[in-house]
Amino acid sequence: MRLPVTKILLPVLLLAALLLPLGARPYVLSLAIEVMAFAIFAMSLDLLLGYTGLPSFGHAAFFGLGAYTAAYLSSNHPLALGLTSNLLLLLPVVVLVTAVTALFVGFFALRTSGVYFLMITLAFAQMLFSVAIRWTAVTGGSDGLPGIPAPHITLGPLQWLINSRQAYYFLALAFFVLTYWLLRRLVNSPFGWTLRGIRENEARMQALGYATFRYKIAVFIIAGVFAGLGGMLLALHFRHASPENLYWTISGQVMIMVIIGGAGTLTGPILGALLVRLFPQIASSYLDRWETVEGVIFILFVLFAPRGIHGIYVYWCSRVQVFTWARKLLNT
Repeated sequence: MRLPVTKILLPVLLLAALLLPLGARPYVLSLAIEVMAFAIFAMSLDLLLGYTGLPSFGHAAFFGLGAYTAAYLSSNHPLALGLTSNLLLLLPVVVLVTAVTALFVGFFALRTSGVYFLMITLAFAQMLFSVAIRWTAVTGGSDGLPGIPAPHITLGPLQWLINSRQAYYFLALAFFVLTYWLLRRLVNSPFGWTLRGIRENEARMQALGYATFRYKIAVFIIAGVFAGLGGMLLALHFRHASPENLYWTISGQVMIMVIIGGAGTLTGPILGALLVRLFPQIASSYLDRWETVEGVIFILFVLFAPRGIHGIYVYWCSRVQVFTWARKLLNT
């Protein structure tokens, strides 16, 4: 019997998300958009860490690259190709830039494994961070690229200017739902099951005739593209691309989201993003040392709930089912 994780939990969350703008304050909507951007980012890392067993510690490189690409092309710089902030033009360029970059990084990083793969991805992200800090003419240096104009969708004479927080919220929600649906289809396809096989035993998959390097480079590119889309959403929301989005702490934070939520589930990283982004906002109002509490919570999850929030949910659902079956058996 299938556990009702996606049948119950996700529809409830989606309904709540659709109703949220009706009575929420602007700050709450802003926080919700931020959570959705990071949830897309976390799901993209879950493809690598949870489904393929690739512990990338430089995933922020693609998140920040997506943000900077969107910010730069939305500017009035001559090299921005006059794309402005039309999403129909921005989106394919962000996808192309992050895909090509992921192909380049993955070609070298995926020839290693374990801690070596982790260090190469981390080194690349830090290189991009250094470029963002020093190449002030293009990236704005430590100030980043502020003043991004409001995004719009223009097709011929038709134009939808997304200049209100409510409108951008629904745009972000559409991106989020579409991303989840696409990635869910991907991981449940033969391609996704091959990734699981690589995670469990790559040597055996090679012996069975699978070109595992091609599968890994493909999933690395896909993960990089979706991370870039998450970064683009965040930059267009705050109207600012910051070098902070490239820093290793963001890679660490999104890895915590995946681990706390439950790696290899897609649903888990969403819950992890919700917890990790909301906890500081709530705890900082009541605790002076909320960072310490956050660290303790993470340690407790690693020690006592290694499958994360999703694993806890599945465990208690199975307990309820066993109890129900036992009671039916006793009543027969």
